[in-house]
Amino acid sequence: MEWKGIGDPPDGSWPVEASLEELAQLARTAGLEVVGQIAQKLERPNPATFIGPGKVEELIERVTETAANVVVFDEELSPRHQRELEKALGDGVKVLDRTALILDIFAQHAQTREGALQVELAQYEYRLPRLTRAWTHLARQAGGRAGGATGGVGVRGPGETQLETDRRVIRRRIAHLKDELEKVRAHRSRYRARRRREGIPVVSIVGYTNAGKSTLLNALSDAGVLVEDKLFATLDPTTRRVRLPSGRVVLFTDTVGFIQKLPTHLVAAFRATLEEVTESDLLLHVLDITHPQARRQAEAVLETLETIGAVGKPMVTALNKVDRLADPAGAFSLVEDLPNPVFISALRGDGLSDLLQKVEDILERDLVPVRVILPFDRSDLVQMIRDQGVIESQEPTARGMRIAAMVPPRLAGLLGELAASSG
Repeated sequence: MEWKGIGDPPDGSWPVEASLEELAQLARTAGLEVVGQIAQKLERPNPATFIGPGKVEELIERVTETAANVVVFDEELSPRHQRELEKALGDGVKVLDRTALILDIFAQHAQTREGALQVELAQYEYRLPRLTRAWTHLARQAGGRAGGATGGVGVRGPGETQLETDRRVIRRRIAHLKDELEKVRAHRSRYRARRRREGIPVVSIVGYTNAGKSTLLNALSDAGVLVEDKLFATLDPTTRRVRLPSGRVVLFTDTVGFIQKLPTHLVAAFRATLEEVTESDLLLHVLDITHPQARRQAEAVLETLETIGAVGKPMVTALNKVDRLADPAGAFSLVEDLPNPVFISALRGDGLSDLLQKVEDILERDLVPVRVILPFDRSDLVQMIRDQGVIESQEPTARGMRIAAMVPPRLAGLLGELAASSG
């Protein structure tokens, strides 16, 4: 949908052709065959059918010509819009909006129990206000107030009772899902607390869907994450250990991909997963530098990060798929103001050493210097320093191994306490 007076807007909104092409890709990912598309410029949505009456007639003709049985809108429709459009298009034609399509894709790709819970919660919260559509057969049968008229004694109640019963069942299910996800959130919180105690930094890989996040994680860690040329091919987060050039160990976490007009139901339902992003030490923003809308994709990711409260964190921008560019410098000019850009090809492995070095340089800003003598039988502490920090020098002495290193503040405190107790 394109709004009159906006054109190609300065606020980061996509041109209508590009947005519809992305919608078509979403539809294909969901298993639909795309047979056509239409657009309309509007000052505001029609209260009944979202699009104007003339465009509804055109849509009916296109549906008849192509024998289409699903119509997908690029904007979120109200329950009334869906109901009136399906009434106009006739039985056998389902009307979906962008949100419903994304929810369907997420439902297909959720593999873990946590992912399934999050998607189910988002689906129920989306469907709850739309339940009246499921009971229109009762309204037609009633012939009374349920059907929009008076009378209907003896048939009005059952329709209303069934609808309210269904709503109560769904509300109970939503409450149960939220309780289950709160347990997941508590478990993740305990896990993050243990990681903080261990002092291992966490790097969250974020980016627009299909930008190459999973390919990058596989290249860095042999994670074996599913990689497909589809939107939202991977949904469940994956965390792997990666060694930086100095030998320091960090955790890289691949999170769910972002997209323009990301449904609020999903942002809320995926709170437990997205908290991994807000609690990380550094964000690695993977951007498909070859995409015609690369700049707008980057803006959509940054807007989503702001929505979930992950702004202000150190960030490295991985400009991915550089091997497909004839003129990288020309493409770079579109995104040169993004933080700490590095050209890479996750598929071929180009630029990955530079990327890891950039990540290490930023993480080292939080390290503090220590000088300590460790007993020879405490090789576990030497390994801890090597994993969590950078050893600058080490030499044996009569008292033990003298080490000069840069380590996280928590480990520096632990080593200081050990030195004090042994001194």
